Amino acid sequence: MRREYIIEACSGQSIEVLKDEKITVIDLEGSQVVDFFAEARDNPSEFLSTGVTIDCNNSLKLKVGDMLFTNFYNPMFKLLADDVGEHDLLHPCCRPEMYEFFYHNGAGHPNCLENINRSLNKQYPIIHPVNLFMHTKINSDGSISVEQPLSKPGDKVIFKAEMDVRLGIAACSVSESKCNGGKCSSIRVIIEGDMIE
Repeated sequence: MRREYIIEACSGQSIEVLKDEKITVIDLEGSQVVDFFAEARDNPSEFLSTGVTIDCNNSLKLKVGDMLFTNFYNPMFKLLADDVGEHDLLHPCCRPEMYEFFYHNGAGHPNCLENINRSLNKQYPIIHPVNLFMHTKINSDGSISVEQPLSKPGDKVIFKAEMDVRLGIAACSVSESKCNGGKCSSIRVIIEGDMIE
């Protein structure tokens, strides 16, 4: 069974996904970051952890074949395909305080923390998602810089769910920097069953 969702610019959505279903996330216009987060459906205290994912994969980068792990060190997703090869595991969801700190416009600014919390009906104080398509340059001296995403219109990543989950996905709201190429746009998510290896 195939389900399609359009997540509009600067918004978020919750999507239920069953074990072994395939999740395709498509950057429709290019250079749009997607905050990709999830909870275990049967245990909301278990959720996607970028820190554990870095730990288990021994890498700050994702490559095809890698697993994304939960805070309990259980596999949650497997990366099956990736058109871009550049994603961010370091930055937390944008939030009003972040906009205030960097751009002095936090009041009322749409943001991924609130969009994902609202979609999941939760109040996480901070969320560390996998920031799909986000291009964070990591320099040899430890400094980082956020560059324009490398994703082009139609580029996608495909995951397989390793457990039943509730996705919380947001189309990132940052238009003030290179993060989304200076503008925000919508994304498409496709969920497909009958996974074939």
